[in-house]
Amino acid sequence: MRICGVVLAAVMGCSVAMAQTDGGITVWPKGVPPAGAARASFDGFAMMISHRTASDQVEVHQAVADIMVVQSGTATLVTGGEVVDPVTKGPNEIGGSAIKGGVSRTLVAGDVVEIPPGVPHQYFIEPGGQITYLLIKVTKK
Repeated sequence: MRICGVVLAAVMGCSVAMAQTDGGITVWPKGVPPAGAARASFDGFAMMISHRTASDQVEVHQAVADIMVVQSGTATLVTGGEVVDPVTKGPNEIGGSAIKGGVSRTLVAGDVVEIPPGVPHQYFIEPGGQITYLLIKVTKK
């Protein structure tokens, strides 16, 4: 996992794609995509607001990078290492029950994170906790 300037490039790329929509822009009032969709797709990008209230299984996206901008809450993100009990969840998508030998980090509001394609990652949320973040998915070309 790297915190880097890729976010600016991705957001600028999304802005260009968004300029092709009605009236030249797309607005997500209060963070909700147009027409209540959970996700908006652009040329090579997808963007969504993700809200987690519970821990989840391991994810590995073989062809997609995740860029997160944490809006509120906190979570522990474990990355790297080896996927325990790997299963294919779809094309270029692997899941698992845990990560062996990963690195743990606490995420808080304001953090920006890039998870490159192929990097195992898993979120842990404390009971009663939550995390909300803007998620930009960048397709590897």
